[in-house]
Amino acid sequence: MSDTDLSLVPDRRAFLTHGGIALGAVASGMLPGPSFAAEESAPKRFRFGFNMSTIRGQELDAAAEIEIAGQAGYECIEPWFRKLNEYVTAGGSLGDLKKRIDDHGLTVESAIGFAKWIVNDPAERAAGLEEAKRDMDMIARLGGIRIAAPPAGVPSGEVVSLDDAADRYRALLELGDSMGVVPQVEMWGGNPTIGTVEKALYVAIRSGHPKACFLGDVYHTYKGGSSFESLLLMGPQALQTYHMNDYPADPPRDTIKDADRVFPGDGIAPLTRILKNFQTVGAYPVLSLELFNPTYWAMPALECAKVGLEKMKAAVASVS
Repeated sequence: MSDTDLSLVPDRRAFLTHGGIALGAVASGMLPGPSFAAEESAPKRFRFGFNMSTIRGQELDAAAEIEIAGQAGYECIEPWFRKLNEYVTAGGSLGDLKKRIDDHGLTVESAIGFAKWIVNDPAERAAGLEEAKRDMDMIARLGGIRIAAPPAGVPSGEVVSLDDAADRYRALLELGDSMGVVPQVEMWGGNPTIGTVEKALYVAIRSGHPKACFLGDVYHTYKGGSSFESLLLMGPQALQTYHMNDYPADPPRDTIKDADRVFPGDGIAPLTRILKNFQTVGAYPVLSLELFNPTYWAMPALECAKVGLEKMKAAVASVS
């Protein structure tokens, strides 16, 4: 389905009426309540995170992935719930993982799961919220404070309106309020439901929840055809975690895939402009390295993690 499908494009007048004031508030970090704290407490430097997808092909368990992140020198991690659940099912304990995280001085800034919170089917959506509740409980026990909320599970050819998506995102945020975890609405470039930055921001703003925020990604912004100048419409409340990667000139946008992502600085993404746009609006999100490249999966995990960190640091040094 095309991103220009009119059934998915919000009415302009409705957007301006319901979202315009809130958009300005998000841009300045001035939504009521928690957003003031987000702006005041936001660090004035970028922190470096490690999304475990980057070494998924090495087939390590959750404990070993944490060790790699710690040994490589990252400050925080973004684990996948699949790996955490596999570790617990095999007899491991969350207490052991928490100790490893603490021993390395790491924090859990976000986590990746695929609960079907956004789908149209009420029963399936209720099950998705239950899964999200389990995920939030698990990540909170590890000291985590956020999870990704992508548009997972919508059947091919089915439409979820952006207003419905916003209502469902608010329900997820309210669940997060009770769990002490914030779900971040995540776009997947080209996804029929939330495939552009614009749609993700509409969903976040329309939700009307003070903790609504956006999980962005260099690759997905490019894949979805959005502008990196959209970052200038956000601020510290909206931008708390950001997936860091790069993309090559070939394959072209219409055929590029997750597996084509490359280390920051090894592609054509305007990383310096992206980072400067963050600074312009006073946002310093955790930069979480997220890659799915089979070439990197063939590397020793620690070497892969170290190279990724060095390249992220080099990108940030260019704007320091």
